[in-house]
Amino acid sequence: MSVSSDPMRPKHDPLAGIRVVDFTIVMSGPMCTRVLADSGADVIKIEPPSGDMVRHRPPVRSGISTYFGSMNCGKRSVVLDLTTDEGRALARQLAETADVVVENFRPGVMKRLGLDYESLSAHNPRLIYCSISGFGQNGPMAHAPAYAPVIHAASGYELAYMSYQHGADKPSNNGIFVADVLGAAQAASAIHLALFDRERTGRGQSIDVSLMDSVLGMLIYEMQVAQHPTGRPRQVYQPVRANDGYVMVAAVTPKNLDALFDTIGYPQGKSDPRFATVRSKEENWASLLEIIEGWTSERSATQCEELLMRAGVPCARYRTVAEAMSEPHAIERGLFTQVGTEDESFLVANPPYKLSAGRVEARSRLPALGEHTEEVLKEVLSCPDGELARLKAGGVFGGRR
Repeated sequence: MSVSSDPMRPKHDPLAGIRVVDFTIVMSGPMCTRVLADSGADVIKIEPPSGDMVRHRPPVRSGISTYFGSMNCGKRSVVLDLTTDEGRALARQLAETADVVVENFRPGVMKRLGLDYESLSAHNPRLIYCSISGFGQNGPMAHAPAYAPVIHAASGYELAYMSYQHGADKPSNNGIFVADVLGAAQAASAIHLALFDRERTGRGQSIDVSLMDSVLGMLIYEMQVAQHPTGRPRQVYQPVRANDGYVMVAAVTPKNLDALFDTIGYPQGKSDPRFATVRSKEENWASLLEIIEGWTSERSATQCEELLMRAGVPCARYRTVAEAMSEPHAIERGLFTQVGTEDESFLVANPPYKLSAGRVEARSRLPALGEHTEEVLKEVLSCPDGELARLKAGGVFGGRR
């Protein structure tokens, strides 16, 4: 459903006309450039002959990894063998025509390829060049290899999270890559800022995004306590048991708490000194949870959610991802776009923000490996057919040389 005040007026692509040359793989970089593609930018994904490694990850539909597709829909795929001189030269020529270049290799890799910011901006001073790496472009750890689970451990995130799990004797397993998604969001935000700045100055600039910095900066409370210990445990929101699962109740404000006590039939809680102040509530948090669970455990999770939310108490039953995706609210919000073939389509998430006049959503194109190589080289670099045939025979696009 559109948030525009004039639903009959067609929306425009905010980044139409912006060319992005994408040298990224796996998650943080591809998620960043997909945000740009969602806004209408022409994102040209440069891949090695073997393709981005995520192309081979299940699940697979429409002959393509849906994991890969969810991060790369809306882009064009160009295969260039950067181990060859001509492959590097073509990549450099493409990058020199770009508004934005994004890469997420370890520092130094792009310089060895002659594709670093200094080399490219010398020919294209309006270029915005974004580098995403584990630890940033400088510092003692800059060249260390890193994926999201390593960043989660190194940043303090995992031990902070563990401290909130009563009875945990080791950090949690990793499966949801917070560092990659957060780094991608920060990188996209920085690119938008640099594009705006270029409108005022006429010049591009380089952007250095660190996954480590992104996650550490997310630990807002934890950083303050690390500097100024409070000497007492933090109030931690915990699931309470229903008779068929669990619910999360977050009665944060005094008004929430009063409504909670009324709803669960414990009005005396409103005058109970154990819960009268923030400090006393934190000190007696276990007792409060016990009172709440005495009520929730006699009801279904759905009933708990309905009754408490109706009373103005923030509450949710624990859902699976599949359940959350099928919720009427998510559907009404237009959270998903369907991509793929009619028989084997799948859903990918749209950006979590909407513009009243701008079209910001996943685009349906699913690029096959190298599908747009010749198209892009003709369109952007004006390569004649004979030259394309020679390059192809020479293995620049992959295959035998």
